[in-house]
Amino acid sequence: MLQIKELDIYYGRKKIVKNASFEISDGEIVGLIGPNGAGKTTIMKTILGLTKFRGNISFNGKEITDNNHEELNNVGALIENPAIYPFLTGKANLELYSTNEQSTSELITRLGMDSYINKKAGSYSIGMKQKLGIALALLNNPKFVILDEPMNGLDIESTILIRQIIREYSSRGTSFLISSHVLSELQKVMTSVIIINHGEIIMNSPIEEFNKSNSSSYLLRTTDMDKTFKLLNENSIPVSKDENHFIIKDEYIDKSQKIIFDHQIWLIELAPNELTFEQNIINILQKKRGENNAN
Repeated sequence: MLQIKELDIYYGRKKIVKNASFEISDGEIVGLIGPNGAGKTTIMKTILGLTKFRGNISFNGKEITDNNHEELNNVGALIENPAIYPFLTGKANLELYSTNEQSTSELITRLGMDSYINKKAGSYSIGMKQKLGIALALLNNPKFVILDEPMNGLDIESTILIRQIIREYSSRGTSFLISSHVLSELQKVMTSVIIINHGEIIMNSPIEEFNKSNSSSYLLRTTDMDKTFKLLNENSIPVSKDENHFIIKDEYIDKSQKIIFDHQIWLIELAPNELTFEQNIINILQKKRGENNAN
């Protein structure tokens, strides 16, 4: 559905996004993750034709250029803050862009906005405005939806509801590109993850592969940690450390145990290394930072 090739974005002479390439298929929910200032919102704005770029952006096989945005009629978006008119009611805001009154009414009900949709949007709470912004992005059954921090200001019940709605639209073929710092919520809906740092994409992976590649390890502690570390290195076993343990990928665990036993070192602890999704993201960013510092 969406194809990005070798995307470069500049602010003045400074290159903000560097050679970014990725694709999003029908019904896919892609999480765009990275630190503040990494380039997430910039990429989203560029897809929508709001910033100039070098490279190629195509939607449904048709190229998006500075002068050709026709295909973006099938795209819904919520970028940064909801773009609403405060002097109009929520319903009037939606009617400005709606092409199907019945569909709009169903969306209002689905999002739980019936009780306040006829009040002026300027009187809405942050959460109400956020729901209205999401409703604007989902109007007219778009083929592709971009959501920048969609969970901002939402209570737990509303967050769960938005998560369910994203899945429903996805099951009907709508694709999503979502950026959020609430990684625990993003993890529950996304099918693929893109990690960006300093304007560069450092990982682009289906979520199943990401989880598999970043969780298959063990924590190891022995009676002689210094000697254990030396032996593992001598036998070309990749090992990292936390405060009290060695971290070893599961493919090396049998070999590691044999080496330790053969040298009469005893295990104190051997347990699966269950990292959270957030911890895995932090580890990847820290590893990349270390590589950049080394270079």
